[in-house]
Parts: sequence; structure tokens; C-alpha cells
Amino acid sequence: MHLALASVGIASLLASVGIASPAMLARLSRTRAPRALPSLRRSMSTSEPYDVVVIGGGPGGYPAAIKAGQLGLKTACIEMRGRLGGTCLNVGCIPSKALLHSSHLYEEAAHGWGPHGISADNVKMDLDKLMQHKKKTVEGLTGGIEGLLKKYKVDYIKGAGEIVAPGSVKVHPIEGGEEQTVTAKNVVIATGSIPASLPNVNVDNAGKKIVDSTGALDLSAVPEKMIVIGAGVIGLEMGSVWRCAAARNSARFLRGAIRRNSCNSTDATRASTPGGSAPR
Repeated sequence: MHLALASVGIASLLASVGIASPAMLARLSRTRAPRALPSLRRSMSTSEPYDVVVIGGGPGGYPAAIKAGQLGLKTACIEMRGRLGGTCLNVGCIPSKALLHSSHLYEEAAHGWGPHGISADNVKMDLDKLMQHKKKTVEGLTGGIEGLLKKYKVDYIKGAGEIVAPGSVKVHPIEGGEEQTVTAKNVVIATGSIPASLPNVNVDNAGKKIVDSTGALDLSAVPEKMIVIGAGVIGLEMGSVWRCAAARNSARFLRGAIRRNSCNSTDATRASTPGGSAPR
């Protein structure tokens, strides 16, 4: 069942960025989840402990919560971002692929049609609209996940989860209010990751000069040059996005730039290669 849900989500993503066929979407939309087991249907009374509490609403957490709900288990999913989907859907592979698709379309129109005898003068990129398209893609998918939690009666709790004792999770609300403690027979930890940092390098996403991968997804202007530390999937995609965005753009990444030793210190190498990536 989990694979079926994942397939539907992927198809929706592909459609949103224009690369899924109608036949593919029709085939995936017919996939149905199994009915919950009647013998495991539960009361939603908050006085009872949860069967499962999932800390984290990303690609590991929300499928686990949905599956538990489908099986009739009393389930809660705690997420501190305020939006489900984790890094992948919010500030990772989904928005980066939306931007990548748009920037490739621009580059093709601006530089790739000539050999085919097609001329397009004064091709421009409207960065604001490009960012709006990315935002719409992300919001559509994250909203769909929240709908699935409601469908399978999973309690969605917005806050940071802290395990204070076996089977006891304190929730620190992100929207104010008093802390609450929930009890559970089982706790699933699916807290994900955060961008890596470098010593003496202060990331300032608001200033848009030194940014991490999250900041690279939300630049307000196309950078003429970009130097990137790290060559992960998100980084390479971000470098490609901004390289495609303008002919003058030059993106370089430091290959093997982050190396951690046994003392958890970080060293930067001098190796550099044309291409693109952003720190993650």
C-alpha cells in the first residue's frame, strides 16, 4: 500500500512540472489503499494512549503514520515545520525539480532552438512567476499529505516532539499555547536532517549572499556567479537551475569539499570543477 501511495504522489509531482502523461496519471489514480481492519478500529479519545506516535512528518514519518492509520491504530504525527513532507517536499527535491524544469525550459527557448530553425527573440525569465510555480507545486503536494492523514484519522500535531520517558512525548507547540504530553505504546523517530555547516562561515539566507540549500531555493535575483560547497543531489540541481537561468551565470562546485574526521571537524579541499551545486 505504501508503494501505491508513493506512486500517486510522484505522478502528481510529475504532472505539476509538466512531465507526466495523462495515461500514467489515470493508471495511478485507480490504485486504492486497503480498508482498515474492523477489529482494530479505535476510539479517538485523548485519554487513551496512542498505539503509535510518529515524530517527524517527512518522507519517513508520514507514510508510517498513514500506514498505521490504515491498519486502524490510534496514531499521531508530530511535525515542527508546520507543513508536512519534510525537507524533500518543502525545501529539497520537489521544489528543486520544479525550478530545474522551469530553468531548462528557459535555456532551451533562449539557446537551444536555433539548430532546429526556430527563432525566439528577447526571451526573458520572470523570476517571481517561476517562484510562484514552485510554491504552488509544493503546497499542492503538502496539502495532499495532510488530507491523507485526516482520511485515515491520524492526529496531526504541529510542534517539536521531545521524548521525556519511555512511551511519553512532550510536544512544544510552534503556534504558541501550552506544552502537552502524549503517551504511546510505540514511538517512531523520523526527524530527518538539517543542512551541514562550516566553521567560521555564517549562513545568512535572509541576506541571500551566503546561503544553504534552503536559501538557494528562494533567491530573489539570478546570481551572475555561484561557488558551491558540496555535490549532493539537491546541490547539483540548484547549481544547474541557476546556471541555466542566465547566459552569464557561472556555477562551480567544490568537489569533495566537506570532509569530517573523527573529532567532527570540517576541512575544505581546493578541488573545483565547473558544474553546479549548493551546500547541504
